Amino acid sequence: MAGLITVFILETVDTQQELVLKGIAASPGIAVGPVFFFEKDAPTIEERSVAREDVEREIARLNQALARSGKELRKILEYAQKRLGEHQAKIFEAQVLILEDSFLFDTILKRIQTECKNVEYVVHNEIEKYRLVMLGANDEYTRERAHDVEDVRNRILRNLQEQKLISKLEGSAVVVSYNLTAADTMILSRNEVLAYATDAGGVTSHTALLARALKIPAVLGLREITSAVRNGDVVIVDGYSGAVIIRPSDKTVKEYVARRAHFEQFEQQLSGLRDLPAETTDGRHVELSANVEFIQELDFIRMQGADGIGLYRSEILLIGKEVFPSEDEQLQNYKHIADAMFPKRVTIRTFDIGGDKMMVQKVKERNPFLGWRGIRVLLEKRDLFLEQLRAILRASTRRNIAVLFPMVSNLKEVRAAKEILEQAKSQLRDEKIEFDDKITVGAMIEVPAAAVIMDDLAQEVDFISIGTNDLIQYLLAVDRGNEFVSSLYQEFHPAVVRFIRRIIERAKSHDIWVGMCGEMAGDPMATVLLLGLGLDEFSVVGTSLPEIKKIIRSTSYEEAQRIAQRVLEFETEDEIKSYLRSMMKEKFPDIPIE
Repeated sequence: MAGLITVFILETVDTQQELVLKGIAASPGIAVGPVFFFEKDAPTIEERSVAREDVEREIARLNQALARSGKELRKILEYAQKRLGEHQAKIFEAQVLILEDSFLFDTILKRIQTECKNVEYVVHNEIEKYRLVMLGANDEYTRERAHDVEDVRNRILRNLQEQKLISKLEGSAVVVSYNLTAADTMILSRNEVLAYATDAGGVTSHTALLARALKIPAVLGLREITSAVRNGDVVIVDGYSGAVIIRPSDKTVKEYVARRAHFEQFEQQLSGLRDLPAETTDGRHVELSANVEFIQELDFIRMQGADGIGLYRSEILLIGKEVFPSEDEQLQNYKHIADAMFPKRVTIRTFDIGGDKMMVQKVKERNPFLGWRGIRVLLEKRDLFLEQLRAILRASTRRNIAVLFPMVSNLKEVRAAKEILEQAKSQLRDEKIEFDDKITVGAMIEVPAAAVIMDDLAQEVDFISIGTNDLIQYLLAVDRGNEFVSSLYQEFHPAVVRFIRRIIERAKSHDIWVGMCGEMAGDPMATVLLLGLGLDEFSVVGTSLPEIKKIIRSTSYEEAQRIAQRVLEFETEDEIKSYLRSMMKEKFPDIPIE
């Protein structure tokens, strides 16, 4: 992989104790090398009063800092466009737009004039209001965007104080930092960066997205990497498992260098599968699609050979919004995706909000996971739901869009959602606007009640998509975000496996097509099992596509059915995992599994 050519076999003491930290595997690959500690001290801000006659000088300083910040960001944008292409570079367009926000900077200007305060204080104070609102959001994505707002603010402040960042490093290194913004990630990539490792950040962060696009391994969310290393320390970054090994022994370094060479060779083999169908050795074809949040991911998933988009999370359009996006705004987004993927299928999930996901308005609930979320919100906000369905229909002229209703728990909800869909169709007919009159309609199976009434639901929808993340949580009564019980969240629990089998069997008895878009669909250890249970579509994160396709194309459906039947006989999760792990090591030794 790019940036991983240099091999470091450095003199270390074999008796030295290694430290292993676990984080989030954000970008695949293995890197071995010395640490480059990237520190960014937040500008020190003091509140000062300025004389009335000095106010114009403060305003001139602000304008100069904004001009310099804009010039810097546009340079980064231009570099990103050359390196990654237009779509990926749009991340930086958003930061440029913050600098061009007339409402924000008119407010700052007026405060400097009326309060007679120094410009640094007013800029920090005013932009901090926005940052804190975003940081307090329920969803990870909005919290991550707060760091981008902070980065723009700090860029302005550094330019006001005429400070410079050191982003040039000598030789090849693993960049370690508390957190990296999109700009940091891009600027540092001009050097020989072997990998990124940070305390903060998650899989939805811009660091993760850009690292994947740049083909640089990254492990984020390590919490204590900055306190555990020093400049020059040798580390191993494993972007497959999410592990970082600090001060490894010579033996461990050699093992990982060999493992890296093995994975790189295997990845080259996988790239040859891109244009081949996801088909078993005895001819059973399944759809292998991608879960998508950002338009910037489209180029990547096409490159990985996705059969389409099995889940587009439309609620991403709500990020940073104080009001819901207009019909025309949504139309532009949905149409872009449908056009980009044509003739491949695009499944758009209607706004799935509430619970652990974003909401435009704050709602206080005792237990949001069991509260006002998903289809429940949409059916109460019928005008907004109607507007979204109109936008989806208007974007469906190429006949490759399907619509998916989230968090369904009863038949009444599905029928009510379909009524609103028919209302949207009727309006568009009256307005002589073209759309796909036979658009396929699906329901997400995330609530056990929906699975129990599968025979009834099958009369109302064209397909179903199993959302394992919530389904497992509700079935096992385990909050997967609660560290006290998170170990009880088990995707291979016998009840989960048997429940999935029931869902697929009941749907198939009514000739209903069954997909899966939860994390389980992208777990290589679950692939043969799910294949054997009869799953029609695997919808996974883009990085998992080649591995899942390799497993499917190397397995016969008959064999997968035998393996699934054997798994259904086990009584504990440990037995199931042990059996599947042994099978994977025997059949697919090249594919890393937990």
